[in-house]
Amino acid sequence: MIRLLVTGGLGFIGSHFIEYMLGKYPSIHFVNLDAATYAGNPDNAIAFKDHPHYRWVRGDITNPADIAKAFTEEIDAVIHFAAESHVDRSIATPDIFARTNVLGTLNLLEASKHHGVKKFVHVSTDEVYGSLGDTGYFTEETPLAPNSPYAASKAGSDLIARSYYQTYDFPVLITRCSNNYGPRQFPEKLIPTAISRALQDQPIPIYGDGQNIRDWLHVEDHCRAIDLVLRKGNPGEVYNVGGHNELSNLSIATQILNALGKPQTLLEYVPDRLGHDVRYAIDPAKISSELGWRPEIGLHEGLRSTITWYVESQEWLRRIQSGAYHQGLD
Repeated sequence: MIRLLVTGGLGFIGSHFIEYMLGKYPSIHFVNLDAATYAGNPDNAIAFKDHPHYRWVRGDITNPADIAKAFTEEIDAVIHFAAESHVDRSIATPDIFARTNVLGTLNLLEASKHHGVKKFVHVSTDEVYGSLGDTGYFTEETPLAPNSPYAASKAGSDLIARSYYQTYDFPVLITRCSNNYGPRQFPEKLIPTAISRALQDQPIPIYGDGQNIRDWLHVEDHCRAIDLVLRKGNPGEVYNVGGHNELSNLSIATQILNALGKPQTLLEYVPDRLGHDVRYAIDPAKISSELGWRPEIGLHEGLRSTITWYVESQEWLRRIQSGAYHQGLD
């Protein structure tokens, strides 16, 4: 029996990963360690919450005692998604990001080493590399140059993870992805914010002139990449995962309005975010050549299906907006 510990499995990417893996490998058992903070949504686990190979442990990675509750059974591998991830929140409360993303990762690594985990996949972000100009791409050799407290806290967690491989020969692998999108993304990120506000005929805030460019990656393509890194990746290595879908924030919001038949007058330009990175773009050549991964979902197709999901899942949105998604947890 293979047993995987997933942290943050009630979140956007973590819940998609568990659902994907249970569908592909029905014999694998999952332990989901998630504190169910504001972005940890039990509704995201509806598809698998009653699966006989799934168990949710409510716990915070900043608390070693909570982590210990997830290791009551032998764990073969850890896939570490849990993190504070919203840049705006990191600007307002950077201490929370340092505590969760750096100290929490350290606690999890220490517990995993103690329990003899065979692989530890640390899921990170391209934001640790900083900002690109008009040309060029991030590679695994690009120096880390984070520009927000969020990105800095993730860079710190990456370095802690790397140190466990270098110092203890602990089998750590690091992935760095571009901007994910897809169903069930918490409505604070650009795409779900634009969709949800457009559906309610509310203004969609656009930072600055809206020309900041991101490389968009569908969450299902990301899950396939993590699966490959888990099974075939080499410990000590970093794998960049990018969608080859560069588009400005303004273009994304405009496409969403067009798809929903909403007027461009809903766009509301607001003062730019502090330290706002201009452009992200990933070169995924390494994961493509070494592990055979390539994105399968184009941005046009993926964005269309994502919009359709939110249109058909407005009760999911309403439960978040009303707070009902967390009722009964405390």
